[in-house]
Amino acid sequence: MPIQERIVYNDFDPCPYIEGETSCMPLRWQFQTHTPEEFDNSLAGGDRRVGQMLYRTQCPSCSACEPIRIPVQGFTRSKSQRKVWRKSSDVKVEVGRPIFTHEKLRMYNNHKHERSLAKNEKMMTREGYEGWFIRSCTNTKEFRYVYQDQLVGISILDMGKHDISSVYFFFDPKFSHLSLGTFSALYEIEWMRRKKMRYYYLGLYVESCVHLNYKARYYPHERLINGTWVPFSKK
Repeated sequence: MPIQERIVYNDFDPCPYIEGETSCMPLRWQFQTHTPEEFDNSLAGGDRRVGQMLYRTQCPSCSACEPIRIPVQGFTRSKSQRKVWRKSSDVKVEVGRPIFTHEKLRMYNNHKHERSLAKNEKMMTREGYEGWFIRSCTNTKEFRYVYQDQLVGISILDMGKHDISSVYFFFDPKFSHLSLGTFSALYEIEWMRRKKMRYYYLGLYVESCVHLNYKARYYPHERLINGTWVPFSKK
């Protein structure tokens, strides 16, 4: 039986990544929970999740957004990534289902508004947090990063049978020195590798956007270009 869905938003908006461009990301409401196999297929087609909806870019005049994924069994850490791994070795990780707390909401807002990409956005509310991260059309987990008995970061991950999609990671800006964004990705890749999983999806890569182009620092990786997953190895 095919997945039941309905487009609930399909307008053009100013691109959040490239100034002057127009974006179109139709939101498709999912009427049923995806099986792990179905979600793997959605990720391979370029889908991302927000709440109980899936979306992929269909922009009218630009194709700069490229879904990116890392084949975890072939991944090797760079010299700088190995340095981060050692530096953050005291960070502990707890895995469970996503749960709302006011502490997490404060951390999210503090993190989001430290970044220039979000300088004009309103503060996230509890309703928004639960609607985006906790309500889901697939199996979603929360990785909690703890340093010296203090919660310092949260990673929201959508789980397929073989693959995982990183929905969002945010951290307490006071702990920027731990390079938690990099460490969380390295930890999650290693977690998948030990479970003999396949692809770690990092969302969208945009070469000209500083907030997204860092994703190409993980090698090898693949990017979805004109409907084909193209491999990239470090030169």
